[in-house]
Amino acid sequence: MSMRYQNKTIELTDTVAVEEAEELLALLQKHPTAKLDLKACTHLHAACLQVLMATRMVVKTWPQEPRLATWLRSALH
Repeated sequence: MSMRYQNKTIELTDTVAVEEAEELLALLQKHPTAKLDLKACTHLHAACLQVLMATRMVVKTWPQEPRLATWLRSALH
């Protein structure tokens, strides 16, 4: 699993695949005040990006990978 909830933070790690989009949505709906930690995320499928865009979650930590961080910053702001 590439996502987990802990201490009011939803952490996405490694590759977040299309198969996880529904699970991600459910997690975000269950914890609407949580913040996102994307530090260890290396790839985010477009379906999961759409979930993040729709829920407008606050990003606490951006990915370490520069291209992914740039892409997500422009899409989520």
